[in-house]
Amino acid sequence: MFLKGFDTPKQKLFTYCCTLLLTFLPILGCAFNAASYSPPPPELNLTIPEGFAIDVFAKLDPCDSCYMTGPRMMTLDDKNNLYVTTGKLGKIYKILDSNNDGKADEILTWLDELPTPNGIDFFNGHIFIANEDSVLKIAVNDLSQKKIIVKGLATGGHSQKSIKVGPDEHLYVNIGSSCNVCIESDPTRATIQRYTLDGYPAGAIKTLGRHKPDPTWARGLRNSQGYAWHPITKKMYATNNGSDMRSDKKNGPINDSLPPEHFNQIIPNNHYGWPYCWGNQTPDPNFEGPTNFCSSTTSPLIMFTSHSTPIGISFLDQTDFPNDFKNDAIVALHGSWNRSDFSGYKLIRVRFDENNNPISSEDFVSGWLANGKAWGRPVDVIQSYDGGLFVSDDRSGFIYKITYTGK
Repeated sequence: MFLKGFDTPKQKLFTYCCTLLLTFLPILGCAFNAASYSPPPPELNLTIPEGFAIDVFAKLDPCDSCYMTGPRMMTLDDKNNLYVTTGKLGKIYKILDSNNDGKADEILTWLDELPTPNGIDFFNGHIFIANEDSVLKIAVNDLSQKKIIVKGLATGGHSQKSIKVGPDEHLYVNIGSSCNVCIESDPTRATIQRYTLDGYPAGAIKTLGRHKPDPTWARGLRNSQGYAWHPITKKMYATNNGSDMRSDKKNGPINDSLPPEHFNQIIPNNHYGWPYCWGNQTPDPNFEGPTNFCSSTTSPLIMFTSHSTPIGISFLDQTDFPNDFKNDAIVALHGSWNRSDFSGYKLIRVRFDENNNPISSEDFVSGWLANGKAWGRPVDVIQSYDGGLFVSDDRSGFIYKITYTGK
């Protein structure tokens, strides 16, 4: 049984129904509970700060009534070609802007029939792809030079994996939880894992002798789909999605405002609370952990509106944005699926202070959600090759380009 603390027949039936519902959660959330779909407007009706512009860089297939098959995570190679994953569609596109005019000239299917590719990153002539069950390393200029370097990743549940090469030249892979709230039987679930560039485990705790190497870097992260390293401090920051259908009272009604979404500094071997805690070490009254467990966990540095689903994150150090942006980050909020008052569907700016610590967040681009309908759902954000930002949107199928036009 996934949940504990429910003993009466009615409570057991409730638990069973919730478990059954959560098995089909992604499909139900996309098809029925996310803000209903509306077609993209003829002109982008988006709110963006003065001096900035946002335009469509490329148009891929939209995803108005499907589950995560539009453009997802992105990376650039050393020739400024953009690579985009498509999740359950199984494709990776290579997008060229040969004349550097800020518009895609050619969209190529670079790889196909992959098992749910989501995360992607380029480093030192190779592209690393996080499939649902594995990590693929491939020479960017020679598709025959490809190898699965990590096998047997946990599948099901939050099945889509993210991957990034850190400043320490190691691979970081997100493995989301198998459920909404539960005690995982697989210790790799709800973690960030760390590997060498050749796929060898390189977790926070070194193992000796006959012990199997452990790749676990951080735990208690229900689904940390986006992460990046501060350009100065090299500290790792990650978004994290909180649980659904929670209450602030024992056996109480669902509270749409709980739990908050997290923006964490990822510290090796730390635990971030899930499934027992949320926010600033707040215990879940309906899923009690060991005594004083929550006080031993690491609290988020910034909290976002519940169920807004933060995913991609990018720092702005290589953009041509104004100087007061260069130390900050942009986070993509994919949007809620089960909230009566929808949240997310926008980009937010996370401000860092003069000591390089995150202190606040504010809207940066909004307008994908209007009157309870959403024509877009931003997923990932990366710095472009010419001082701007690329933003992927798996509902409209657009990849946007944000530029600074002010002086």
